[in-house]
Amino acid sequence: MASSKISPLDSGQTAVGRTFFSSRVALLSGFGGLLLIMALAGIDAQRVLQEFRHSDEQIRRRYLSQNQVLNDIRSDVYISGTYVRDYLLEPDPERAEVYRTSLGDVRKHMESALELYGRQATLAEGQHYSALRAELMNYWGILAPIFQWDPAERRRSGYAFLRDEVFPRRQNMLAIADRIAAINDQQLTAGNDQVVSLLLRFQTRLLVTLVAGLVLGLGMAAFSTRKILRLEDQARLRYKEVADARGQLKDLSARLVQAQETERRALSRELHDEVGQSLSAVLVELRNLSVGLKIRSEEQSLRHVETVKGLVENTVRVVRNMALLLRPSMLDDLGLIPALKWQARETSKLTSMDVSIATEIDSDDLPDEYKTCIYRVVQEALHNCARHSHATTVRIRVEQHPDRLTLIVQDDGRGFDVRQMKGLGLLGIQERVAQLGGTCSVHSKPGSGTILSAELPFADQHRSLVIRETDSHPVS
Repeated sequence: MASSKISPLDSGQTAVGRTFFSSRVALLSGFGGLLLIMALAGIDAQRVLQEFRHSDEQIRRRYLSQNQVLNDIRSDVYISGTYVRDYLLEPDPERAEVYRTSLGDVRKHMESALELYGRQATLAEGQHYSALRAELMNYWGILAPIFQWDPAERRRSGYAFLRDEVFPRRQNMLAIADRIAAINDQQLTAGNDQVVSLLLRFQTRLLVTLVAGLVLGLGMAAFSTRKILRLEDQARLRYKEVADARGQLKDLSARLVQAQETERRALSRELHDEVGQSLSAVLVELRNLSVGLKIRSEEQSLRHVETVKGLVENTVRVVRNMALLLRPSMLDDLGLIPALKWQARETSKLTSMDVSIATEIDSDDLPDEYKTCIYRVVQEALHNCARHSHATTVRIRVEQHPDRLTLIVQDDGRGFDVRQMKGLGLLGIQERVAQLGGTCSVHSKPGSGTILSAELPFADQHRSLVIRETDSHPVS
């Protein structure tokens, strides 16, 4: 069985609003994610660059410090050779003593420089440091005797010591100086290697960060694009629904104006044909009665009075029926249920349909708008049954719940396809139910009758009143 859920017409606008909100969320998420990835990549690159600069500065300072120490040791080797020669060949004892004191100072300076270099040396540089220290200690061990000589011993043995011990080992001194220069070059090469290694690590890390950012960015862009395209399709669909709803509203407005004019035409014709002619006939009969009072008999006058009375009664009946069609007074005087039962009886008389009313209402103290809505919906449903469905039986059920009021109208007519046919009556029912925040649905298919159901939710104030009345009148 086909069904049609009738909801308020502004649901399309609400759906469009939700679509726009989702679009904004998707845009903010997508491009915000890309900006976040770019920011994180830039921050990581900046941090790695700072680490590279810091490490490069440490390597450069360490190299300069070690280079200065090695240059001091190398300079001390050359100066010590000069002081040894001058000490051994100087004829003046006082000047010779000055050379020997300077030689001792050079030795102390070299030992402190060696100690400083040893503290700065790494594990890989320990072998070079040990070999250099051993060679320098051997060098000073050879020169150790001259620090114990007195002036006489220096004059007697100085030249021979210089000839036999110092000059033959001059090549060793130069080798030590070259070895220090080689160590210095090795330190420079090692520092360059560390810088290159650090630079390669920086490039690798930056490349990984960029690749990861690119992959995440592409993924985020693909997700955002897909989401935006989907939202665009949804927005296009919602726009079409809103456009269709606007078209329906425009058509409904035109049909409502036409229905209003038709109703006015029917009322005007009814007033003119029924009421107007009846009153005109009353006037004619009254005029004839007044003219013939003196010449006619009492029996003829009574017949004229009865005729006028019948015309007046018929006019009153027509006016009463018209008023009841517009709004039955019993809906205000007696309540919803009597008005519905009267409507069912009148419809049964006029159409020969078997119309029955079943109700489950705890209290008839319903708001006027609810009673009017239910009455008009039933009135329109019975009108559709009589005019379109050709039904023989109509069942109407009204139920009151603590939070809502429900109406079900079921007929055994020929039915219709609700997806293709929606008349002015159903649109009017939709408008009435929607004004009270309710929902209305129609279930039908050709040859299987029609079921119309409506739910009207109670406002909070009336809901509390219904609950209190139910509690005060328990069901036995």
